[in-house]
Amino acid sequence: MKLLAKFNLLLIVVFGLGLALIAVNARSFLMDDAKKVVLNQAELMSAGANATRSYTEEEISPILESTPEHANTFLPQTIPFYAATVTFNRLRKNFPDYTYKEATLNPTNLVDRAEDWQADIINYFRNNPSAKEFYGERESPVGPTLYLAHPIVAEQGCLTCHSTPGIAPKALIKRYGSQNGFGWKLNEIVGSQIITVPMSVPIKIADEGFRNLLITLGSIFLATIVLIDLGMYFIVIRPLRKVSASADLISTGDIDQPPLPVKGKDEIAEVTTSFNRMHTSLKKAMEMLNE
Repeated sequence: MKLLAKFNLLLIVVFGLGLALIAVNARSFLMDDAKKVVLNQAELMSAGANATRSYTEEEISPILESTPEHANTFLPQTIPFYAATVTFNRLRKNFPDYTYKEATLNPTNLVDRAEDWQADIINYFRNNPSAKEFYGERESPVGPTLYLAHPIVAEQGCLTCHSTPGIAPKALIKRYGSQNGFGWKLNEIVGSQIITVPMSVPIKIADEGFRNLLITLGSIFLATIVLIDLGMYFIVIRPLRKVSASADLISTGDIDQPPLPVKGKDEIAEVTTSFNRMHTSLKKAMEMLNE
């Protein structure tokens, strides 16, 4: 195997290992970054839902509760979680893959009953009362999704409608009945606000970025090998070939070769100078023998 081939093999091994190491770390970094983007989206949507709840509780509910209709008719618009849910559902017209649910184990409206995986999240909060947030990933019909959950704690205001049917508003009983949504206790974790955000788009962007990175690095490594090969050829291999060719001619008896040109002061120049000195000494020795 020639010197250039050996050198290329070494470069390919070194660059290949380097590219593999970079690829592993870059893939992990890009995927983590994609998850952070999705999580930030979920946190923003959660903050928006909480803002809607606060606005409804502080400004809308007092107005509606003062109307004559409120005495005989249950107005869901007075409930903060209803306002947040309706607002989010309107948002879903443009972003159908995003979901928002204030899931509870014992809801008044059965639409709000927690699914099995949501019940697991609620039980996690029940078993870990100090936990204020929980997130994870799960598969869905639209692909991988990230969910962000916060506990729903029964406050004093919640007990008006959810403690016992006897003290609940009659309009509420009339609309939903007296079988569900009661028995809540103060400060009990009764549910969870759960937002799911699709990860397909950020993951696709991360995959494209990863491919572009590999193509760019591969091109840089290839260009580097080509440039190093050119440098090796003109700086090392071609001068050594001239020395080798001259040595072959001299070894076959053609000692009248002109001295090889010496360029620079590097190691190749030193080898060439030494060869010329040896050639001169050999030529003088042959002349002395011929005399």
